[in-house]
Amino acid sequence: MEHARRRVFLLYLDLAGVLRGVERPYVNGAKEYSALFDASSVYGFEEIERSDLKLMLPANRLKSLPWSQEVSAGIASIHYTSGERYVKDPRLVAEKAEDFVESLRYIAYIGVEYEFFLFRGLNVEIGYTKQVLEISAPETSSSRYLLPPKRGYQVVEPVDEIRRVRRRIIEAIESIGYRVVKSHHEVASSGQVEVAITHREIVESCDAAVWVKLASKNVAEKEGFTAVFLPKPLVGDNGSGMHIHVSLWRGGVNLFVDTSDEYGVSQLARYFIGGLIEHGRSLSAIVSPTVNSYRRLILGYEAPTVLAWGVGNRSVSIRIPDIREERVFRIEYRPPDPMANPYLAIPAMVLAGIDGIKKKIEPPLPLNKNAYHYSEKELRELGYRRLPRSLDEALDELEADHEYLKPVYSRELLESYIEVKRREARELQAIPSPAEYYYYMYW
Repeated sequence: MEHARRRVFLLYLDLAGVLRGVERPYVNGAKEYSALFDASSVYGFEEIERSDLKLMLPANRLKSLPWSQEVSAGIASIHYTSGERYVKDPRLVAEKAEDFVESLRYIAYIGVEYEFFLFRGLNVEIGYTKQVLEISAPETSSSRYLLPPKRGYQVVEPVDEIRRVRRRIIEAIESIGYRVVKSHHEVASSGQVEVAITHREIVESCDAAVWVKLASKNVAEKEGFTAVFLPKPLVGDNGSGMHIHVSLWRGGVNLFVDTSDEYGVSQLARYFIGGLIEHGRSLSAIVSPTVNSYRRLILGYEAPTVLAWGVGNRSVSIRIPDIREERVFRIEYRPPDPMANPYLAIPAMVLAGIDGIKKKIEPPLPLNKNAYHYSEKELRELGYRRLPRSLDEALDELEADHEYLKPVYSRELLESYIEVKRREARELQAIPSPAEYYYYMYW
């Protein structure tokens, strides 16, 4: 494919999931682009005394960017200067995960739903004596149509004030090469969006997640909005998730389906669910990877708090969509949020499930009631546990439970990831919030 552009953008994700990149001149007929970069300036990569790494981008990965007339871009691989793959390259995790699943004679199909907000403006200031957060959002008191919190699900125009921008985002995503199977206004007011991408294998689904986020941010900016992927940006309204749907196939057959089962769930799928429940607390450090993530995972906002499964039950972590058709039957894992690095989160989720299959971990009975209404004692009696309540708690779990990741994750990557996230938690822990003044000022 010929790209009539003047520049090429070599993109890559760091361990935390921050998208970075280097621009190079476009060369007609080039089969590959490369660039050295300073790995000591990327948290979690290398120290200053051994800081040279190289990006390598095959030309067939280049995509034309609909929001830029001069630049093509592609997701590069990270290498040592000797040419070997860098052991902390997040995309390498996804590649190894796909190979690992194939070595077991499975094909994993992954579908990703992204939720995010489109704000008209943001003002954030953090200083020694001043903290400011001002959000200008659609569908609020300054708008012609007011949407109360939790009342936005699938509203249509003219109440849906973000439909025009959302459609431009969909057009951009599809022009890059990823089919949007569903999009609508989500439950929260103030411009919450859901975009769902058609299922693909592991590496392509991770790539797609990166492009969805990049396209959303750039199109929103051109339309005068800011795309915000924080899991919990608003007080008193639903947060944003990144729900991951998975099914395992072999020989054209969906191995998660058993039409003779009460719930349509095969024994293999039950073991996969068992692995997610067994490792869900440590998995949380990767799929819900920020301090803000745990403001979303609370009672009453359609976010899971319990490592349980159920059919059509959105109050639990593992939902089986209530449909028996083999072509679309799948497991949905609901704790992940859009701040997760997809190259780490999607493989980790699959590995947890595969470990359940390997060890034949039988899950507890499904929950058919609202998980928010169970007491701690009732959950323990049923064999279920709660998700971690903080990033630090999740990181403690990951340090204690990560054997299931070893077929794919390198020791160096995992240790660096935990170090980066520990530092992040410490830095934010030291910052008092205005809400603390509101609660404690007059005590």
